[in-house]
Amino acid sequence: MQIGFIGTGVMGTGIVLNLLKAGQSVVVYNRTKAHAEAVLIAGATWADTPAAVAAQAQLVMTMVGYPRDVEEVYTGEHGIFTGIQAGSVVVDMTTSTPALAVKLTQLAHDQDVQALDAPVSGGDVGAKNATLTVMVGGDRAAYDQVLPIFQELGQRVNYFGEAGKGQHTKMANQIMIAGTMTGLTEMLVYAKAAGLDLPQVLATLSSGGADNWSMDNYVPRILKGDYTPGFFAKHFLKDLRIALQEADRMGLDLPATKQAKLLYEAMVDDYDLGDDGTQGLIKTYGK
Repeated sequence: MQIGFIGTGVMGTGIVLNLLKAGQSVVVYNRTKAHAEAVLIAGATWADTPAAVAAQAQLVMTMVGYPRDVEEVYTGEHGIFTGIQAGSVVVDMTTSTPALAVKLTQLAHDQDVQALDAPVSGGDVGAKNATLTVMVGGDRAAYDQVLPIFQELGQRVNYFGEAGKGQHTKMANQIMIAGTMTGLTEMLVYAKAAGLDLPQVLATLSSGGADNWSMDNYVPRILKGDYTPGFFAKHFLKDLRIALQEADRMGLDLPATKQAKLLYEAMVDDYDLGDDGTQGLIKTYGK
């Protein structure tokens, strides 16, 4: 099938490149065309609007920044729903709100289109290496249809139920990541203050009970002074805010996640480091 993909940022670029490697035909749109150069060179074709992408594709996938961007891409003047073909499938891979996933699914059904919310975990490394974890909610028939495509992008794909359930699963993921990111940051601050050899500390902890994906992937970057985004801090802060909003709706108090949100708010808002990767949190310590 012809695949449309909207959003060729850090994650979207890796995903599109893997679709192309798998032999898929992909038409793309991004707000800044220059940011789509890598996928265009690799064989993707360009469309001038989300509507133009949707008019050409039987499967339209989106990976943009914020819920407001998702809504604009789907429902704006030149949005997906102004060009979509009946019988198509739309898949939003952005980490967004469960409520918006439900709304988009309802709008899709109004046009005889099936919809999935399918956020991912694994960062830029997972997107590049096709080792993402894909968390899916929405129409089961659409999931069965799109599963072979998801399997070209990730090593684990799970379906969780009706619209919004994929987003809820991603919120659970981000709550867990909040703990590992603050943990690895404070581990490094402590180890440095104690005069320990930091690479040796990493090697030791990685072989024991403290091992986790965030530490294995981000501590080596920190030790090299590499704060380029595998995942933007500003987007992680967005996710934590969504998670806490959803927790409030369910009557839950998540004090550790609240503290992580405060730390990332300081990083993004006070230190203006939102375009750093999440590992840049360590820059705020000792200031």
